[in-house]
Amino acid sequence: MDSATFGMACFNNTVINPTSTTRLSPPSFTFFKTVQFGLNSSSPMIHITGNPRSTLACSAATITPSLTSDHHASAISKFQSLVSEFKSISEPIDRVKRLLYYANLLPQFEDLVKVPANRVMGCTAQVWLDVRMDSDGNMKFLADSDSEITKGFCSCLISVLDGAKPEEVLGLKTEDLGDLNVAGLHGGKVESRVNTWHNVLISMQKKTKALVAAREGKSVGDPFPSMVITAEGIGAKGSFAEAQARFLFPDEAKVEELTNLLKEKQIGVVAHFYMDPEVQGVLTSAQKLWPHIYISDSLLMADSAVTMAKAGCKFIAVLGVDFMSENVRAILDQAGFPEVGVYRMSDEQIGCSLADAASSPAYMSYLSQASTSFPSLHVVYINTSLETKANTHELVPTITCTSSNVVQTILQAFAEVPKLNVWYGPDSYMGANIVELFHQMTLMTDVEIAKIHPDHTRNSISDLLPRLHYFQDGTCIVHHLFGHEVVERINDMYCDAFLTAHFEVPGEMFSLAMKAKKRGMGVVGSTQNILDFIKKRVQEALDRNVDDHLQFVLGTESGMVTSIVAAVRPLLLGSSSEGKVSVEIVFPVSSDSMTTNSSDLGNLSVIPGVASGEGCSLHGGCASCPYMKMNSLTSLVKVCNGLPLDKESLKSYEAGRFSLRTPKGKLIADVGCEPILHMRHYQATKRLPEKLIDQILGGGGKN
Repeated sequence: MDSATFGMACFNNTVINPTSTTRLSPPSFTFFKTVQFGLNSSSPMIHITGNPRSTLACSAATITPSLTSDHHASAISKFQSLVSEFKSISEPIDRVKRLLYYANLLPQFEDLVKVPANRVMGCTAQVWLDVRMDSDGNMKFLADSDSEITKGFCSCLISVLDGAKPEEVLGLKTEDLGDLNVAGLHGGKVESRVNTWHNVLISMQKKTKALVAAREGKSVGDPFPSMVITAEGIGAKGSFAEAQARFLFPDEAKVEELTNLLKEKQIGVVAHFYMDPEVQGVLTSAQKLWPHIYISDSLLMADSAVTMAKAGCKFIAVLGVDFMSENVRAILDQAGFPEVGVYRMSDEQIGCSLADAASSPAYMSYLSQASTSFPSLHVVYINTSLETKANTHELVPTITCTSSNVVQTILQAFAEVPKLNVWYGPDSYMGANIVELFHQMTLMTDVEIAKIHPDHTRNSISDLLPRLHYFQDGTCIVHHLFGHEVVERINDMYCDAFLTAHFEVPGEMFSLAMKAKKRGMGVVGSTQNILDFIKKRVQEALDRNVDDHLQFVLGTESGMVTSIVAAVRPLLLGSSSEGKVSVEIVFPVSSDSMTTNSSDLGNLSVIPGVASGEGCSLHGGCASCPYMKMNSLTSLVKVCNGLPLDKESLKSYEAGRFSLRTPKGKLIADVGCEPILHMRHYQATKRLPEKLIDQILGGGGKN
């Protein structure tokens, strides 16, 4: 076999022919006068003894070389020697053999220490890591794995960091490990091995921080509340999680009452992921008895309503905010179902901070500027009102987007229209995150960029950045809660867990999740992207057929947990795996949060049923939308009972048709649907519709 095939066989843990012309010699360490080791000479030295609330980032700490000891220079030299050693080996097969040599150097790891608490999360292979601190404050590491290649990775790290000071361990970055280029091969299997390399280092650093805190009599922090899902049942840690879990198994009488009403009245239900847990629990159970119930993100709600109308549903109950019921009404009309009634769940306005931002004078001023730049395209988030979509489309050619397709939509637009200006809005965090993502792409290779979008290169991404604009005064009150304090605690206590983040979260949380994504431990995207990521990781764990515990930090609205449980439990129950897999969903709740009503939102309860000081505040988040919580089970039953005979009393609940007109005299319902239809065309063909391109090049929207 050739060297590349031979090397891949090693990575797949197959039998290796020991015959080789290459002579392996024990690794030797030499000292270097100049070293990098991820250091920044302008950064202050890390002080582990200090403010008990100070944070040492798991993978981004820096150390000032001039303030370090001779022992630290030895650790740096060990690392640089290791880098030099692997760089000097040109053949992939020989790099693999060197890893196998290192694997044999690992001290024996006692079976008694192979406990779940010592497992390294996110590794394809099973990896155990034991971290201790000796009487002199030096770190001691032991590791083992059921993969020889992974044992080699662990041995390399231990050869550098065993006996090191805590600040030395925290000073090594995952980015530094790229210099080792140990794999030298390509493919998903190798990528997972490199992720293991990174994950072991992150676990070393997390455990080191915990030992430092314990030695100084300090607490790293109280854990966030969480919910643990197993094949046997659901467990909750903390009162917030208990409040969420309480409604996962609803009263059967309530489920039966609702199901009978829906069947009798031929009512379909579309609900957003962010519903109150009690409502979601009942709806999820009712789905088994009445197929016309669908829980999804905002885009699929309207599609599902059309499907229900085609199946004979006479009414659609929408559990969401007002722009969602507007979209359902308009799309049903466009699909030829004007006779199907659409009903909201409140006789009051169910608002949305993002939708409100897009209808503000500031947003129209932003787009007025866009209308003077030619050619321009307005990419508007789907979570806006139909009136906003119509008015903006008349000002600047507009296409809607979701958090799952916004990046591809923008890249496709830039690829199809030369010198295009793109104006994104209204979510400021998402806009900033998109810009940051594109800046990161300028550091990728053209091959890596082509995997994201085939028509772009480093040069094209660099060229488009000055022509990408975003509105800077619009936020979702839910995702705004993932602020500095929450990110600090995640970085301290959950940096080795799987991190999920909605595209709308602030930049700190976005960056944290993007770093995790790079090593296979995170996802950034829509609610559906997050759900798919969790399901995929759970299935992978089941396929490994070993005991495993997966921990996910839920970086979006807490109401999503009902859908997560509904998706994960069947995987666990239906698996033939002999291993026991548990899934822990962590809710990032601020320690300074209070269970109070929001003064800006009237008397709406921020979190129902939360006790012990766990709840929401601007200190950072439990991420529960008070607007969404206006969709109560009581309102749903009331609407169902009133149909079809008592429509008059439900007038304020009905999602009426827009009779208003745009500034150019056209119906808002007609003009507002066009940006949505443009997006549907793009989703179906992966090209912008010709009509939209004509509008862009013609310099106007609906002319």
